[in-house]
Amino acid sequence: MKKYSIFLFIFLLSVTYSEAQGLLSKSENQFSKQDSLRGSITKERIWWDVKYYHLDIKVNPLDSTITGYNTIQYKVLQEYKRMQIDLQKPMEIYKVMQDGKTVQFKREGNVFYIDLEAAQTLGTTKELTIFYGGKPKVAVNPPWDGGITWKKDSTKNLFIASSCQGLGASVWWPNKDHMYDEVEGMEISVNVPGNLTDVSNGRLEAVKTLKDGTKTYTWVVKNPINNYGVNINIGDYVTFSEKYKGEKGDLDCVYYVLRENLAKAKVQFKDVPRMLKAFEHWFGPYPFYEDSYKLVEAPYLGMEHQSSVTYGNGYKNGYRGSDLSGTGWGLKFDFIIIHESGHEWFANNITYKDIADMWIHESFTNYSESLFVEYYYGKEAGNEYVRGIRKNIENDKPIIGQYNVNNEGSSDMYYKGANMLHTIRQIVNNDEKWRAILRGLNSTFYHQTVTTKQIEDYLSAQAGIDLSTVFNQYLRDIRIPTLEYFFNRNTITYRWTNCVEGFNMPLKVIIDGQEKWLKPSANWNKEPLNVEKPTLKIDPDFYVAGFDITE
Repeated sequence: MKKYSIFLFIFLLSVTYSEAQGLLSKSENQFSKQDSLRGSITKERIWWDVKYYHLDIKVNPLDSTITGYNTIQYKVLQEYKRMQIDLQKPMEIYKVMQDGKTVQFKREGNVFYIDLEAAQTLGTTKELTIFYGGKPKVAVNPPWDGGITWKKDSTKNLFIASSCQGLGASVWWPNKDHMYDEVEGMEISVNVPGNLTDVSNGRLEAVKTLKDGTKTYTWVVKNPINNYGVNINIGDYVTFSEKYKGEKGDLDCVYYVLRENLAKAKVQFKDVPRMLKAFEHWFGPYPFYEDSYKLVEAPYLGMEHQSSVTYGNGYKNGYRGSDLSGTGWGLKFDFIIIHESGHEWFANNITYKDIADMWIHESFTNYSESLFVEYYYGKEAGNEYVRGIRKNIENDKPIIGQYNVNNEGSSDMYYKGANMLHTIRQIVNNDEKWRAILRGLNSTFYHQTVTTKQIEDYLSAQAGIDLSTVFNQYLRDIRIPTLEYFFNRNTITYRWTNCVEGFNMPLKVIIDGQEKWLKPSANWNKEPLNVEKPTLKIDPDFYVAGFDITE
C-alpha cells in the first residue's frame, strides 16, 4: 500500500512567530490554586462589573519601579463585600480606599482580597482606589515572556514598554485580570522623565509639566478595552500622522517612532493605509475610530495593544525580513504591521472570555494575512500564502486549551487555525458569502467577549452548514483527516479516516480534470464515474491528506 500525502508536514526547528507566541503552557496536571484564581470567574469577581479605570502612575527608570494608583468604578451585580483584585509579585498594594475610608485587604499569592465595609447595594455604581507600587517583572523575551522592557535606544535615551498577553496586565497594574469583563472606558496618566514621551491607548488628552521637570501624559480610551491591550511606551519619540478615509469617515492615524527612524518609518508605515483598506473590505469598519489608530515603535517585536499597536520589525518586509510562508508573498508586506493590526478586529473588537479560546484571536488574524495578500495580489496568491504556512504546523496538541486555569492551547492556533478557516471557506464555496460572514462576525460581536461555541454556532448558522465536526477535528484533535479511496473500473469508493466521530466534511476533488464534490463519512461510499481508469487529486485548499489504498 503506497501513501500519497497531499501535503508535506515539515516540522521546522527554527523559531517562528507562532511558536514563540505560544507562551509557556503548563502541563495538564500541573495547575495550581493560583492558576484557578487567575483563570476562573470566582465569587469575588462575578458580583461586580467593571465600568471605568483611571490608572495614574509614575514610571521611575532609575530604580525600575512603577508607583501610583488605579481608581475603579464598578456596578454592583450581587450584594457581596469581598472583591478580588489581581496584582502579581513583587508588586504590592499599599492602601485601598472607598468613600474616603481605608479598607482592609489581604494577599494570597498574586491575588488581593479586599474586604469592603460600605454597603454594596444591588444596581449601584461604586468607586474604589488602589494605591500600589514596586518593581514589576522584567520582560525576558517580549512579547512572549513579557513584563516591562527597560532599554535604551542608540542615542542612550531610555526606551521602555509593557507587554503582557498571557502573563496578564496584573504584572504591572492592579485590575480585574480576567478577560470576560472588559472595562468600558479608561483614563491612563503616565508620569515620565521630561525628555521622554509616553504613548498609551486612546487619544492624548493632556500633557502636564511638573515642578520637578517630569511630564504626565494623559490618554483617554472611549471604547471597551481588554486588560492586556493596555500599554505604556516611553521613549524619545517623534510623530507624524495622516487621515484615512474609511467606512466610518476620517480615521486619525498617528505614528510614534524613535527620532533616528523617522525617515524609514515614513516609507515603511505606508502599509498602514493598505492594511486598513484591505481589512475594512474583509472585516468591516476599523472598530475604534473614536480612539484613533496608532502605530508605536517598541523595544521588542510588536503586540496588538488596542489603538496603540506596537512595532519592532526593523522596518523590513516579512517577519524580520523572512517569509513565513516560503512562497515569496510574505515579503510583499510588513508582517508586524499587518498581523498586529489585524488583531484590532480579532482580539480587541472580538475578544475571548477564556484564554483557552485564544484561537479566536490568532486563527482569524493569521488567516487575515492571506486575505491581505489576496486583496492586493489576487486570490491564488492568497491561497498560496495560506497553504505555504502549513509547513509550520506541529500537530502537537489541541488548539483549545483547558478552561478556567489561564491555559492556552497549541501554537497551532496560528497556522493550523488559519488553514481550518481557509478550508471552511472552500466548504462555503461562495466568496461573497464568506466575506459577509467575516464582516458579520465583527458587527454581531462588536466590542464583545465571546466563547468558542458562540463563534462556532455563528459560522455554522451563517454558512447554512453544520460545521461542528469540522471544529472538533481541527480545534480539539491533532490528526489530519485523511481520505481513503480506491477505483474499481468506473466507480470510486471512499471514506474519511484519521478523524473524529461523525466527521462528514464535504470535499472537492478533481477527477480526470473535472471538479467533483464528494461527501465522505466514516463509512465507505461508492459513486459511479464516466471513466474506467480515473486519477484523483484533492483540492489543495483543503487541509487534509489522502490515500489511494490500491497502490
